[in-house]
Amino acid sequence: MFFDYFDDAEGMVFRPPSEAKSLILRVTIGCSHNACTFCSMYRDVRFRARPLEEIAALITKAARYYPDVRRVFLADGNALVLATDKLLAIMNMLKNAFPKLSRITIYGGPRDILRKTPEELAALRQAGLAIIYLGIESGDDAVLAKVNKGVTAAEMVAAGRKVLDAGIKLSTMVILGLGGRERTEEHALHTAEVVSAINPTMLSALTLMLHKGTPLRQAAEQGEFQPLSPYEFLVELRQMLKHITLSEPCLFRSNHVSNLLPLAGTLPQDKEQLLADIDEVLTHFKDKRTPTFNDEGPF
Repeated sequence: MFFDYFDDAEGMVFRPPSEAKSLILRVTIGCSHNACTFCSMYRDVRFRARPLEEIAALITKAARYYPDVRRVFLADGNALVLATDKLLAIMNMLKNAFPKLSRITIYGGPRDILRKTPEELAALRQAGLAIIYLGIESGDDAVLAKVNKGVTAAEMVAAGRKVLDAGIKLSTMVILGLGGRERTEEHALHTAEVVSAINPTMLSALTLMLHKGTPLRQAAEQGEFQPLSPYEFLVELRQMLKHITLSEPCLFRSNHVSNLLPLAGTLPQDKEQLLADIDEVLTHFKDKRTPTFNDEGPF
């Protein structure tokens, strides 16, 4: 269920795969950071926060057509950038409009999370915020700086732990191949360290897609960034999983459209089986070094 049927705002609508059955409410348009060199999602959209009156009108329209909505995802790219009072007002409107509402989720950038006080996050949880989606991307400081993520690995850990300490579930994403061939080992090992330090509720491993129009795609075309081959992507994933050490269960998925090998399990108990699944596929590769990439993925 996509909200753009009612919403003529500019730009495309994006949401996590797990929000496929959620009502998508764009409380912001675009991404306030919008500087990551690998991301093409909001490059043609000027960021703006929507006024409460505009959001209220959209909620009223949605309730007229979908009164039985149970889940709502607050978009766009980092809707958590909004002031807490405004988010609480939006969530209150949603609860009044949808009596069966059971879950509200949101994208949150690491700096958005760090700006919130523990009390603000607790208030959001009490108002119904169930999950914050956080793009870790990499745990390697050199990679984070190169792709203009805007934070360090230590800040990413602090942001992730802050969400969990507030009692909100945390769904995280990492991007395989983001360090290229030059930093594949550091990217794998340091990302494993960050994931281990956070111990998120959910972890998804996506594969780098070099979209046209992004600085990272341009760097690859000019030979300044060397993308991994399909074989190397799997080796990097194996390294990452091998070194992730968690004390609490974490749902792991690597089944995005970008991924060569769909994987699903719970860490840490399924780690050995996941590694064995990767090893089985690796034995069938003949070409281990040739990278191929396009807008749909690296394969």
